[in-house]
Amino acid sequence: MEEKLVKINFCVEEKVFENAETSFAVLNGTYKNISLVAVGALSSVDQGESLTLIGYYTKNEIYGNQFKVLKFKRELPSTKGAIIKFLASGKIKGLQTKTAEKIVDYFGTNSLDVLENNPEKLRQIKGIGDKLINNIEKDIKNLLALKRLNIFLQQFNVTPKTCFKIWEKWGLFAIEKIKKNPYSLFSFNFNLSFKKVDSIAKTLNVKQNEEKRIQAATQLILNHNALLNGHSCVPKKNLAIVVSTFLKQEKNTVLKEIDKLIENNVLFSKKTTTKEFVFLPVYYLAEKYISQKIVALNQFKEEIDEEDFKNLILIEEERLKIKFTKLQKKAIKTAIESGVFVLTGGPGTGKTTILNAVVSILEQTGFNISICAPTGKAAKRLQEVTKKKATTIHRLLGVVKTADDEREFIHCEKKPLKADAIVIDEMSMVDCMLFESLLKALKNGCRLILAGDFNQLPCIAAGNILKNILDSKILPVVCLKEIFRQSRKSLIVMNAHNIINEEPLILNEKGKDFFFIEKNTPTEISKTVLNLLGNKLKNVAKNKEDIQVICPCKKGIVGTIELNKKIQGVVNKKSGEKEEFNFGFFTFREGDKLLQIKNNYDIQWEKGGVKGEGIFNGEIGTILKINKKGQTFIVDFDGKIATLEFSMAKDLEPAFAITVHKSQGSEFLVVVIPIFFKDSEFFSRNLLYTAITRAKKLLILVGPKQNLLSMCKQKKVNFRYSLLKEFLVEENKEIKKEKKDVF
Repeated sequence: MEEKLVKINFCVEEKVFENAETSFAVLNGTYKNISLVAVGALSSVDQGESLTLIGYYTKNEIYGNQFKVLKFKRELPSTKGAIIKFLASGKIKGLQTKTAEKIVDYFGTNSLDVLENNPEKLRQIKGIGDKLINNIEKDIKNLLALKRLNIFLQQFNVTPKTCFKIWEKWGLFAIEKIKKNPYSLFSFNFNLSFKKVDSIAKTLNVKQNEEKRIQAATQLILNHNALLNGHSCVPKKNLAIVVSTFLKQEKNTVLKEIDKLIENNVLFSKKTTTKEFVFLPVYYLAEKYISQKIVALNQFKEEIDEEDFKNLILIEEERLKIKFTKLQKKAIKTAIESGVFVLTGGPGTGKTTILNAVVSILEQTGFNISICAPTGKAAKRLQEVTKKKATTIHRLLGVVKTADDEREFIHCEKKPLKADAIVIDEMSMVDCMLFESLLKALKNGCRLILAGDFNQLPCIAAGNILKNILDSKILPVVCLKEIFRQSRKSLIVMNAHNIINEEPLILNEKGKDFFFIEKNTPTEISKTVLNLLGNKLKNVAKNKEDIQVICPCKKGIVGTIELNKKIQGVVNKKSGEKEEFNFGFFTFREGDKLLQIKNNYDIQWEKGGVKGEGIFNGEIGTILKINKKGQTFIVDFDGKIATLEFSMAKDLEPAFAITVHKSQGSEFLVVVIPIFFKDSEFFSRNLLYTAITRAKKLLILVGPKQNLLSMCKQKKVNFRYSLLKEFLVEENKEIKKEKKDVF
């Protein structure tokens, strides 16, 4: 039955409940002097406000009659009673109800105007001292300005949460700034679409073809390409075509505006022999800095005595119970002699063995070494291999809150790390902004050892650091290709190399670790995956955390979204003994496997009696306990026990099934990969290679054989626009020229 929509005038008496994340709130108030409960997206509303509500009457089984709000319009309080409640809402320090009544009795409905513009008049009222007047003077302007901003932006359906973000950035001048240039809303992460801002500009009579619109669209498209496509820059001509098509503007007009942005240093550009590229400043400066620091660090070289090296190698061979090959010895020697060294190779080629030896030798020669990786899982694996403490790059750099509530790394140029050498594994996952931050934290002369597999997918964010460095050919590099005898027993390792070398896959050999189950429809694939998890794999892994489903994409019957719901019903069924809560489109249950999808530096955790803070993107955990009354739940993130509020579920996803990108840097005992697609350039051999190399003991592929063969043949690597290679080559030439001039 369709509810009848009505419009009512509502005066807010009390805020009973609010959830700042979802904007849901429960308000007690009056309509025509009759008590009424209003529910809806009203979290920014305060007591004393007068609202026009559009919605319908409903009855809640527990809480009785309510008014469900679909839309509302707000006004500053205008009646005496509303003004008293507004002033006594607790937003102004020290202003209680009795004092608010005194003020309104004295100044009547002009009270807000007096408090905002002539607060000194409050001295006319007996009992109001300088301290309270100062508090009022300090708080009232901000309070009223925020309310006016909400009222102003509400006509454009901008959420209260977004209004508050805008207020935090621009304060008293927010409305003036928006009116002057609505497109300035793109300068910060306010999460407003171009269509939304365009409609605001149109309503405010800002001409649709003016310069600011073109300039805003240009920056928006560059930002989109950086965050979603990984391009740190874009060819100028391509950019102009995209912007002109997007705005339906002449290409030459757009080019003129791009040139203006470059001239005013709003954007940066660089010409190569064939094209001109355009950058957002942060990415230009990051790539420029990376090239300068890498080349500078590479100048610090220290040759080791051949006899000393032989002795050190003998010690390591005895410790590790192995015999190093000629190439491995070369890699170890180059690593300990060079300012910057790059080690690359696929699975089973001995990268971690070499890193183990390098770390050991450097420590023996007096180096203070830090070992890190982009993700917690990768750092943990590195620690297990080297037997040395390893951490994420974020934890190594440390994070602190700034005065304006932003985040910055503790270790930087002003406060460098103490390490004499840094080892970074899984370099293919490191984006240019994070790498720039790490390099800024290195002291002069610090050794840098980079390890990774360039055949894996590049990082999610902008940049392709490892490939750019390798392509520049200015650094000492050792590429490992030989698969060691013990690794040849694994078809996971052998098939990974077969994919890259364009050789046929070896499938379903008895007693091996690589299997393919041919199923030709999404429904059949889904059923097979569920059957594997519910029955056949129970004896392979001790617990469900050791089994991971990895999907090429999120959507579809065999995407992570649908599979997570179905897998939960198989491996963590609904039970009267298990608490659960709903958030978004998923029901979170005790025992569920979760993935953190956004860095949260504030989460407090404890591990083995040691306390810390921060849970980062990519960390996987399990829900231990849900407290519905307290609206909290306890999660075990690989031994780090953290208590989260229900609202923090916005940064979590179920992790029974995860995407290939989210699996990077991790290793799982058993991996199941469902594949199904009709025609997509994204289902490449690099995607397949990355997915299967996550498996340690057993790998099972499920899908049409044609899909599997197509992925193996798809040579296209995720292309990234970047000029880091060119910057590195230029910087290296410049250093050589300077040396030549000096000597």
